[in-house]
Amino acid sequence: MPYSPRVLSLNVGKLRNLQVGSRLKQTGLFKQPVQGPQLIDATGLSGDNIVNRRFHGGPDQAVYLYSQEDIDWWKQQLQRDIDPGFFGENLTITHWWPSVRVGDILQVGELRMEITAPRVPCAVLAARVGSPAFVKQFVHAGRCGAYARVLQPGSLSPGEMLHITAADDSYPTVEEIFRYWHSKTQNADFLRRVLAAPIAFLLREALTERLLKAEAGTPQLPMF
Repeated sequence: MPYSPRVLSLNVGKLRNLQVGSRLKQTGLFKQPVQGPQLIDATGLSGDNIVNRRFHGGPDQAVYLYSQEDIDWWKQQLQRDIDPGFFGENLTITHWWPSVRVGDILQVGELRMEITAPRVPCAVLAARVGSPAFVKQFVHAGRCGAYARVLQPGSLSPGEMLHITAADDSYPTVEEIFRYWHSKTQNADFLRRVLAAPIAFLLREALTERLLKAEAGTPQLPMF
């Protein structure tokens, strides 16, 4: 069955300070909706600010997508209003397609993007929510959203449909990678399957190291 998710909102972040534990940090996580059309290229959305480029942004994580359905779920869990962009997503999507897979191609007009990785939560996100425990809560929920690289730049406006070309079903789903990342499981076969897919560079670095440990029989420490 074909799925055509719709873009509810395009969101960009302006720099601001946020108290993260004992430190005051600058972040671009606070993203606000902007009117379209907006140019999306290999660096992401025009005007979006990213601070920690070691772990965020870059060609393989140029765009972060999150579903309105997951936002609605979090509204119930957190008992608060949540606007598009709250989780730092660049694209808030309705009618999110099931089994989002690394290698899925999203296209509208000239714009072509490819899914590359799940989002791994951090202390800055927890501070944004206002709960130190939110990282663990986000992991347990499994509602991670997805990063994408831009294969071909183009313009995008709210209300437009994203046409999906499904990846090879041998590639892992984003949720499978997310669950594995936060487990203490060592599964060399699964890691080889992930590494055969067009995943983001940072994820490839980390999972290549984890594969070496798995092949050597080295235990993986739990994330929590």
